[in-house]
This record gives sequence, structure tokens and C-alpha cells, in this order.
Amino acid sequence: MRTRLVGLTLAAVLPALVLAGCSGSEEPEAEPSASPSVTESATEEPSATPSIDVPDGVELTTQGSALELGDTATVAYEVDQSTVGVLAITVTDMRRTTFKQSFQGWKLGKQLKKANPYFVEATFKNMGETDLGGERPPLYIVDGNDTLVESSTFVSDFDACPSTDFPKKFKPGKKVTRCLVYLAPDAGELVAVSFRPAQEFNPITWSGDVLKLGAKRKG
Repeated sequence: MRTRLVGLTLAAVLPALVLAGCSGSEEPEAEPSASPSVTESATEEPSATPSIDVPDGVELTTQGSALELGDTATVAYEVDQSTVGVLAITVTDMRRTTFKQSFQGWKLGKQLKKANPYFVEATFKNMGETDLGGERPPLYIVDGNDTLVESSTFVSDFDACPSTDFPKKFKPGKKVTRCLVYLAPDAGELVAVSFRPAQEFNPITWSGDVLKLGAKRKG
């Protein structure tokens, strides 16, 4: 089975999001008609090959490595034809939430309501020689149907888990932490977090207990 890449991006799915209580106007009655797209990952993801040049002293994590929460993977990928990204990625937390708990006041379409929302926290250190400012963190989740799910973006602030790009300037040596939102379609379950920049890349994955939002993680 080929792994599919699913994008449930709130900026695209919900072009007219309204937060209740943020405005005196009433919410529109009509729900957005746009729906999430499903495309083959090989055409949507940036490419990566074992021959990518990395700075001296940087040792890449072996493809196919199965890691646990708190482990760090050093990876390289072609952001585009002229930009190579080299990152040390540490996935630190995975949480399941509900639309009722975390998205109160958001106008959600019927198809989106069938998804399961998850929050994933990770740190990223720029180990390369190029500024990765404004790029999207290259992490996905994998559901029980072997589907890659992209992180979502928002048309307005989402304080619970901002799910933003890297800062405008993300120079070599800098480190940032990001909380990313994933909407697993059709009530999908988060099985693992994945770095898989191309179809032919044997993914590096992180697994661990997916806790309810607010629950205390031991250790």
C-alpha cells in the first residue's frame, strides 16, 4: 500500500473561521464548502536523497530508525532545488484532544468534524548552513491506515497549539520549539510521528504514549 499524504489544513478547509466571543457579530450560518484534499505523497513532499551534502561533523540518523519520545534524529532534506535543510529534531510530546475541548467557538465543516485532533510538540535545531526561516516543520503523523497527515495551519491565532512555521529568520545553530496540530481524517488514530520527505525515503519515526490533553506524563 502506498502511503498517502493527507492535508487537513485549517487555512484551506476553513477560509472564514470565526472565534466565538472575539467579535460582537454573529457567526455565519453556512459552513465552508471546501473539503480536505488527498494526494499521493510523492508529488507533494520535498525530495530527499542519501547523497545530500551536509556540513562536516554532522552525522545523519539512519533511515528507518524507530525512536521514542525524547530521542533526537538528525536529518537532511531538499526544501527546494536550491535549499538543503539539516535539522536535529526531537519529538517531546503527543496529545489527543477533541474539538469540544480545544476548538470551542470555531466554525467547523461536517467533514472536518469526523477528524481526530492531535497536538505534537517538537524542538528543531538548524544544523545546516542555510537559513530555514519561514519553512514548515517537516513532520507528519501516521494513522492506522498508513496515511501521512500534514500539520494544520490557521487563519487566525490558535493559542492552544499555534502550529506555526519556523520564524522568519531561522539561521544555522538556532533552536525553536513548535506545537503542531494534526487532524487525522475519518476518526484516525495517531500511531507515530514521521519524518518522511519523499516516497522512497524509509521514514524515521517517533512513538510513545499519546496522552489526553492536560494529563501528566510520567518522567
